[in-house]
Amino acid sequence: MVKGKLSVLIPNYNSPFASKTIQDVLDKAKGDIEVIVNVEMNWPDPLSTDKRVTYIHKDSPIGMRAGINACASLARGEFIMKIDDHCLVGEGFDEILKKDCADNEVIIPRRYALDAENWKIEERTDGKYPVDYMYIDFSRKGKDHDDGMHGVPWKERKIDNINIDIDDTPSMQGSCYFMTKNHFDNFLGGLHEEGYGQFSQEAQEVGFKTWLGGGAVKVNKKTFYCHLHKGNRYGRFYKMPGGNVEASNWSASHWLNDEEPNMVHKFEWFIDEKFPDMPSWPADWKEQIKEMGWLK
Repeated sequence: MVKGKLSVLIPNYNSPFASKTIQDVLDKAKGDIEVIVNVEMNWPDPLSTDKRVTYIHKDSPIGMRAGINACASLARGEFIMKIDDHCLVGEGFDEILKKDCADNEVIIPRRYALDAENWKIEERTDGKYPVDYMYIDFSRKGKDHDDGMHGVPWKERKIDNINIDIDDTPSMQGSCYFMTKNHFDNFLGGLHEEGYGQFSQEAQEVGFKTWLGGGAVKVNKKTFYCHLHKGNRYGRFYKMPGGNVEASNWSASHWLNDEEPNMVHKFEWFIDEKFPDMPSWPADWKEQIKEMGWLK
């Protein structure tokens, strides 16, 4: 491990913006940095010749979680940051995030939308951005919805805590997060596929395990990143495997029933004590879930 070094992990699957993302990270970093890219299908074009970039390319796709783990296994930095292959970062993001990151924390830069064609912050008038906080929504949503717990932008907390630069957040999108490599390797144990599959509930796995394990997930508003909302224009770069609904449901059941070993807190602490004003969770949430047969 190289003290102070940042290893940036990028899972890549046919994104036309992967090369721009890689170069942007290199250009904006102020400290010692390396970028490790797991290429699932087509090579990014153009390929970087920068000696700080390492590419992994297996004979066949291994999935997003395994790709992130493969990158982390090569990482030499004291810190790691996972970021999607269609993102822009703020100037000096690395030194800003390193300065305020404890060993048991996951740090999220504030998030804007990316105008990928012009490679800048997308101009929006809907008030959604920047996204500073995300809450976890109530797991039972009724007919035509899965029963997973998903991250939702928490606009009210953004307004109420507008003058707080570094603050607790219940969850994140999962497109960019920062931590010590020790936390990733020895506390999280990397990302897991059992129950979650290759793709789903990345933010929930990292976030719940950190919060309930005695750590914290925080937003750092001193820096930012921009993430591309792909939508119909670009479509998905990663091919979504089957079983995502089942994975979301499994994840919700797993955490609601406190099935993760060696946690410091029960799940009810997260809802009733840590974030008691979190939207969508009724006061009788435990009773409602029991009636629906979800609590074991």
